[in-house]
Amino acid sequence: MGRSPRGDLLAGLTVAVVALPLALGFGIASGAGAEAGLVTAVIAGAVAAVCGGSNLQVTGPTGAMTVVLVPIVHRYGSGGVMTVGLLAGAVLVVLALARAGRWMAYVPVPVVEGFTLGIAAVIGLQQIPAALGVKTPSGDNPAIVAAKAVGGFAAHPDWVSCAVAAGVVAMMLIGARVRPAVPFSLLAVAAATVAVGVAHLHVATIGHLPAGIPAPSLSFFEMGHVPALLPSAFAVAALAALESLMSASAADAMSVSERHDSNRELFGQGLANLAAPMFGGVAATGAIARTAVNVRSGAVSRLSALVHAAALAVIVFAAAPVVAGIPLAALAGVLIATAVRMVEVGSLTALARAGRGEALVMGLTAVVTLASTLVNAVIAGLVLSGALALGQVVRAARLEQVPLHADPAPADHHVEEQKLLADHIVAYRLDGPLLFAAAHRFLLELTESAEVKVVILRMSRISAVDASGAKVLGDAIDRLSRRGTLVLVSGVREEHRPRLDALGVLDDLRDTGRIFPGTPEAIRFAHAYLHGTGLVPAPASAMDDCGTTQPVRAGR
Repeated sequence: MGRSPRGDLLAGLTVAVVALPLALGFGIASGAGAEAGLVTAVIAGAVAAVCGGSNLQVTGPTGAMTVVLVPIVHRYGSGGVMTVGLLAGAVLVVLALARAGRWMAYVPVPVVEGFTLGIAAVIGLQQIPAALGVKTPSGDNPAIVAAKAVGGFAAHPDWVSCAVAAGVVAMMLIGARVRPAVPFSLLAVAAATVAVGVAHLHVATIGHLPAGIPAPSLSFFEMGHVPALLPSAFAVAALAALESLMSASAADAMSVSERHDSNRELFGQGLANLAAPMFGGVAATGAIARTAVNVRSGAVSRLSALVHAAALAVIVFAAAPVVAGIPLAALAGVLIATAVRMVEVGSLTALARAGRGEALVMGLTAVVTLASTLVNAVIAGLVLSGALALGQVVRAARLEQVPLHADPAPADHHVEEQKLLADHIVAYRLDGPLLFAAAHRFLLELTESAEVKVVILRMSRISAVDASGAKVLGDAIDRLSRRGTLVLVSGVREEHRPRLDALGVLDDLRDTGRIFPGTPEAIRFAHAYLHGTGLVPAPASAMDDCGTTQPVRAGR
């Protein structure tokens, strides 16, 4: 199972430490209770680890899923939310058998960023009542509920709960900057719990937790409720599929050689969501934050996710009385800090600079997430992205007749290509628009190419590029570089440079003199690199401010 069991054991324990306060917090935030959050992390985490399509994914309750579950709990109760999880699991299994995983890869980057921004806002607003120590007011819109909670606090202020939540938020955010590897979420919750207990402060706590996991049961399931719950089940399944595959893709990007199986991942998540409700859990997804901790902690196999689930199970059995004393305000602080850390300001500003269209898609998705449902937000973002992409394609389309003697591309210099291949050099010419759908296919084709020492990307015929295409181009260059392949780029068109520069796609290549005005210059550089001739003429982009050419040493 694992190539390094010790690394997986340490990674699993690290993830469990990070996951404990999140599982408790998301369980409470969903309305199903802390016990449901822990059970979900244990059962769904173990099942998805064994049956899922990623070796590095960690599954459990998440903030995005909490946003969907809250109105279901309010309307149908805990039995309804478990029924929704069960139905969503069945939908995910059907999607996996229909091999629908590949379609999730076509969600554009601005939609994902807007979706994440909206979820972060909703999670933060949902924690305001607990952070202020007031009873959660009625209402479906989180902004309205938060405003009512502020009014309730103004009438009867609870400064202890407010101080506990603020202290946890400050400790997590400051600690993450000073010592990113330390699990400050657990330390902050522990410190708050000890402080409240020692000082005998009157704040609301989690309360009694059963010492163990309930026996499996389907007593909550009522066939008569299924028609009314089906729309919610489809929404939960869509969110679980989207978030799990995004998380698995993020894990792939953080590792060198991993690549998940999207259809198997949907199948594993389906089984996890079928299993968790039987034990009293709620719907689960792949968790991006916990998966990132898993990868960065040295995990290399599924064993780490299983260790994470087992460690949480031990806590459920052995430490229930201790967990029961955790203040609700402390968990609210954990989730507020988590929401703040979900927002990557650099990524948002880069997308905003990349183009008005990307900024509009991102903003619309975030606003709809806050005002409506997550599924509606994704649909709105996809529709707008599709319309903008279609407009780009129409504007960039050209029909031009080229005399054969002016462009011998049909033969593509067959003899020269064979010589280049013999020298372990391969050239790719990118034609047409590099947009979000085509970009994914381009990434797969390029990174699955034969093992070569030098890849030349000929970009003069790219007619259009959007932020997603630029990001995928950057990902492809990074993957090839990590594999030990020298990447050269030629013929970048001036109209594409602002977007590529805004996202930093070609920064490393420019700094090392690997961007060329034409393919012949790139070929000469590649030959010099392979044959060890030392210094080679620098391309135009490597000239200094005075216009003189600087020598560039052949090499990576």
